[in-house]
Amino acid sequence: MQLILLQKVVNLGGLGDKVRVKPGYGRNFLIPYGKAVPATEANIAAFEAKRADYEAKAKALLSGAEGRKAQLDGVDVTLGANASPEGKLYGSITSRDIAEALTKAGHQVAKSEVVLAGPIRALGEYDVVVHLHADVEATVKVVVKAEAA
Repeated sequence: MQLILLQKVVNLGGLGDKVRVKPGYGRNFLIPYGKAVPATEANIAAFEAKRADYEAKAKALLSGAEGRKAQLDGVDVTLGANASPEGKLYGSITSRDIAEALTKAGHQVAKSEVVLAGPIRALGEYDVVVHLHADVEATVKVVVKAEAA
């Protein structure tokens, strides 16, 4: 399936690139989320006519993400959790918990923007990546402490 990208997509291409992807990826993700359109002659002509609008929108999204990165860099967030005496958590800390804690601290972060390799299951300090844009990532320090019983 051949598509025209309407915004930058990580590991695929940038605005205006014609890419060939598997049909399911295009049909189920790229097209419904407005990231691409099929590469028909009509869509190519429409894209070229609106190219300046798409570039302005992309620039606005990038500058907004860079502004959010400046606010998030160096932020520490502390989460309390029930833990055993050895330091293992009885539950786990997920991206949702981190996003909620950052939102309470005054930083609007969606759960989908928090990147974890897996849930946090032990006490300690962790560096967590917040993916704000295809080109912009911020690092946040998450401290997991034992909750007072």
